[in-house]
Amino acid sequence: MTDQVWQYEGYEPAQERVRESLCTLGNGYFATRGAAPECTADAVHYPGTYAAGCYNRLTSTVAGREVENEDLVNLPNWLPLRFRTDGGTWFTPDGTELLSHCQSLDLRAGVLECESRYVDAAGRTLRVRQLRLVHMADPHLAALRTEFTAEGWSGELEVESALDATVSNTGVERYRALNASHLTDTEAGAANPDTIWLRCRTTASDLRIGMAARTATPEAAIEVCNEERRAVQRFRLRLNPGHTATVDKTVALHTSHDPAIADPLGAAVDRVSHAPDFPTLLDTHRMAWQHLWQKAELTVPGDAGRILRLHLFHVLQTLSPHTADLDVGVPARGLHGEAYRGHVFWDELFVLPYLNLHFPEVSRALLTYRHRRLGAARDAARAVGRTGAMYPWQSGSDGREETQEMHLNPRSGRWLPDHSRLQHHVGSAVAYNVWRYWEASGDTEFLHTKGADMLLEIARFWADSATYDEGLRRYRIRGVVGPDEYHDAYPDAKEPGLDDNAYTNVAAAWVLERALELLGKLPEPCRQELSERTGIGRDDLSRWEDISRKLYVPFHSGVISQFEGYADLAALDWDHYRARYGDIRRLDRILEAEGDTVNRYQASKQADVLMLGYLFSPGELRGLFARLGHRLDDDTWRRTVDYYLRRTSHGSTLSGLVHGWVLSRAKRADAWEHVQEALKGDVADLQGGTTGEGIHLGAMAGTLDLVQRGLTGLETRGGALRLDPVPLPELSEYGFTIRYRGHWGVRLHMRPGRLHVEIPASVRAPIDIELPGRTVSVASGESCELTLPGQPRPLSP
Repeated sequence: MTDQVWQYEGYEPAQERVRESLCTLGNGYFATRGAAPECTADAVHYPGTYAAGCYNRLTSTVAGREVENEDLVNLPNWLPLRFRTDGGTWFTPDGTELLSHCQSLDLRAGVLECESRYVDAAGRTLRVRQLRLVHMADPHLAALRTEFTAEGWSGELEVESALDATVSNTGVERYRALNASHLTDTEAGAANPDTIWLRCRTTASDLRIGMAARTATPEAAIEVCNEERRAVQRFRLRLNPGHTATVDKTVALHTSHDPAIADPLGAAVDRVSHAPDFPTLLDTHRMAWQHLWQKAELTVPGDAGRILRLHLFHVLQTLSPHTADLDVGVPARGLHGEAYRGHVFWDELFVLPYLNLHFPEVSRALLTYRHRRLGAARDAARAVGRTGAMYPWQSGSDGREETQEMHLNPRSGRWLPDHSRLQHHVGSAVAYNVWRYWEASGDTEFLHTKGADMLLEIARFWADSATYDEGLRRYRIRGVVGPDEYHDAYPDAKEPGLDDNAYTNVAAAWVLERALELLGKLPEPCRQELSERTGIGRDDLSRWEDISRKLYVPFHSGVISQFEGYADLAALDWDHYRARYGDIRRLDRILEAEGDTVNRYQASKQADVLMLGYLFSPGELRGLFARLGHRLDDDTWRRTVDYYLRRTSHGSTLSGLVHGWVLSRAKRADAWEHVQEALKGDVADLQGGTTGEGIHLGAMAGTLDLVQRGLTGLETRGGALRLDPVPLPELSEYGFTIRYRGHWGVRLHMRPGRLHVEIPASVRAPIDIELPGRTVSVASGESCELTLPGQPRPLSP
């Protein structure tokens, strides 16, 4: 395994699902898991193909109740290509015929290569080499080249190629009791013997899907043998010793969601008919990937760098420049599997800060997805008696709340109420991303239009959610769930929800402050139009100002309380549970299976209060707390970090990321332990089986942003690139390029005590590089070497 190639030697059925997720290929429009084309879905393998934003809604009976769930649809499988000798058993990696197996993912080229050697019943050895790509230049194309070589024998090989619509959504075990058949009205046909096609639609969303495959073979007569819900081609290859027979399968996919497409099937047949041959497709695909890597260059040595490049690869193929043409959000598990049903959560909070500095057009498109659903967010707020916009915790096709009402605890087998829809802080994440996008891109037009619409409506929701407490002389936000997710109610409470979650309240105060700042920046015609359209008046602004200074933040024992009453919860015997269960990341499931509840204990799944140290730089955080009437000094923050670090089970891949970020900024020796957990969360499947259901996109993008902004202290506030680097011995030297306000390919390289800045030539104005205590202006076409301060600035003044 090299820095540019992710490789697996041998065949391990227990690891196959994880490998299939990590070897997924995509282009931002659609993606296909890294399953072998010889295999169908079973207990070991799960071939899946998913197009961004293609959802369907089904009704199931759960615990005696009818519930609706919307899922990212597993589309027809375009991979099937199986083979056998003398009418024998079809070769598969699971059979006793497998002699060797190697799978290699070329990250630079976006190509998956698999080489296997099989032996048939007569003792004859067949070597099979396959190259697979999902085209990065033409997002509707994919291709599979298969090379067959007979080692020391002659004879015929029977080959079957197919497009298979018998698939369903069965990739997540705990969902299998639910209705999973999303495709209907399947029809198969052939344009000619070389080209087969398949069309179908989804049952409820009426999404029409067209798929076509063109097969090129060496002088073999192709027979079309379509079956129910499968388009099938069969042919025979004559193999001779030392001669390789090559079969190329080129596939096109279109759906009725595609812009300017009226007939998905006609478009797919036409596209595949005009597609070039495999070598040409491979060349243009590699070139497109080369251009992507140039825009997202990352240089980090060692094992950390190798994993970061894999993370970057999966971010790029889930949210590529093609995504900018689509109406889609950030799927929490990528386009790599069916976990979380392909829904959009708050993970964009960890993804967009990275994209802002490389592909701002993609960030804008992802924010536009939220803007298109602003009306649904307003409706949701009105439904609970509030004004403004209340964004859903889980979003899908149309902006309604997609969070399931029940969830299954696999340990106990019980279906339980799901109250995670009370995580209203997702609205603050949307507002945060609007503001950070503008700071990085300088896209004032977006900020003053769509961005202003969202930011002000989210501010309005928080202002209407805050109630004044005469005893505290503070505003309070009640009945929410924080990022921790373990705690959704007080012990023995009849209703769900918690009061005064510190993260929720501080983030809401920030949103209100930014909304006021935005209104002060708007040109008068924009401000007048916005006021008339929204009805926001001077009284509203006065109230927003007051709330932004008086939202209640609970404290206890010299630390920030996660929520009001957190200190009254029981202490947990962590040693007991670790000794009994070993892995206690999902402590909530363990306690529920014992007849207990995590709501009774001081225990967190992931960072909650500490998320504040992830979102805001030390200076911003000081300012936020000062505005709220609190002095946040080094000792208070240090005690808060230590307090929650001892009480967190890290049941989310985001937890290690946030803790690593916060601890590295505090120059803590234990930071690297948590950074390692974030890096290896998917590649080592640390969450125990979750990677096989889809990668964790937020954690992957977050590790990239840890290098880009966390360790460098990089901020884009105030029209300058602000840097306040902190040394992390395990990552003492690294470099990357960014795109900043029209400057393409700005190169930053860090090494102990030094920062090298290089700005490519352009007509853009110089960039101000602001370091602690000084500012340096670097013009286009220039570079400079700067000495870094020896120590980071403390949190306190």
